[in-house]
Amino acid sequence: MRLVVINHVSLDGVMQSPGRPDEDTRDGFRHGGWAGAAHDPAVQEAVGRRMGEGYSWLLGRRSYDDMLQHWNDEGGPFKDGLNNATKYVASAHDDTELRWPNSTLVTGDVLAEVAALRDEEGGHLVVMGSGELVRSLLPHDLVDELFLMIHPLVLGSGRRLFGPAEEPHGLTLVDCSPSDTGVVMATYQREVA
Repeated sequence: MRLVVINHVSLDGVMQSPGRPDEDTRDGFRHGGWAGAAHDPAVQEAVGRRMGEGYSWLLGRRSYDDMLQHWNDEGGPFKDGLNNATKYVASAHDDTELRWPNSTLVTGDVLAEVAALRDEEGGHLVVMGSGELVRSLLPHDLVDELFLMIHPLVLGSGRRLFGPAEEPHGLTLVDCSPSDTGVVMATYQREVA
């Protein structure tokens, strides 16, 4: 499987709480829901194409809990798709409770577990949100592709996709297009040595 990261980011790299005001208020973040202003059907269509057919989810525990609770409590068009898809949930705690169907806990040597998942045939292993997980996978060349929806917005604060202690990672831009609302949809693939 190819591991594909799909995330909304601001121009200054913030990925925290793009969907809802109450999505992630850690560290007093008060700009939640910032991606909604640039809602564009072309962006949603591009996300679907990047996910591909027969995908599975790989999520950090926080993203898993938030995303599935929101869609299961609120309903909406993604509820059945999220519940029916295979979900792998990375957690540092081996007693993490997984409340949603088709969920498997990935704990212990998460890097080895993710590498084994990537070796399996078929589909994409899709990561959304899960910034800590993404940052842990990048130095080990476990991310095959980043599909970033870069919003024309500077937030100035919030958790970023890439941190200040990040080691350099070479990426190759393979596709880039703007939406009508100014979101730049950029696809990067890892450089293969």
